[in-house]
Amino acid sequence: MSELGLKSVGEDVRISNLAVISRPELVSMGSHIAIDMWTYISTQMEMGDYIHIAPGVTILGGAPALLKMGNFTNIGSGGRIVCATDDFEQGLISPVVPVKYRTIINETIVFEDFATLGVNCSVLPGVTLREGTIVGANSVVTRDTKPWMIYAGCPAKPIKPRNKERALAAAKELGYGK
Repeated sequence: MSELGLKSVGEDVRISNLAVISRPELVSMGSHIAIDMWTYISTQMEMGDYIHIAPGVTILGGAPALLKMGNFTNIGSGGRIVCATDDFEQGLISPVVPVKYRTIINETIVFEDFATLGVNCSVLPGVTLREGTIVGANSVVTRDTKPWMIYAGCPAKPIKPRNKERALAAAKELGYGK
C-alpha cells in the first residue's frame, strides 16, 4: 500500500493535489503516470505504464465499477468515463436512491495498449478501446472499437486507420516488448 493509500503504485507517478481519487484502496498504478488537476475518480482502476489523465477528467461508477487502462494510454481534458450508470428506462435514477429501487448498468471499460481519447470525449459502460485506437475531440464512444483505427463523432465512427509502426518502435525502445 502506498503512502497515498493506493492499492499499488509504481515509479514516477505524479498525481495533482487537486485531483480526487475517492477510493484509492481500489486503484493500482504502474509506472510513469500523470494525473492532472480537477480529475475525479470514483471507481476501481487498474493502470499500466505510461499513462496520462489530463485536467478535468471524470471517471464515474462507484466502488463496484472498473476501468482498466493498458500501457501508453491517455484521456484528454474533459473526458468522461462512465463505467456504471442508472438504466434510464426503468427504476428510480440517482446515486442517493437505495440500489433496490434502481437498475444499474455496470460494465468494465477497457483501454487496450496505445488507446487514447481526445479532448471532451465520453465513453459509455462496457466499451473496449482496442489497441491503438484514437478517438477525436468531442466524440461519444458507445461500442467497442477496432484496433489501430481513428474514430470521431457522436456516436464515434471509424474515420481512417492509424499507422502503428512508429508507436510500437518507440514503445520497444522504452522497454515495452511486443
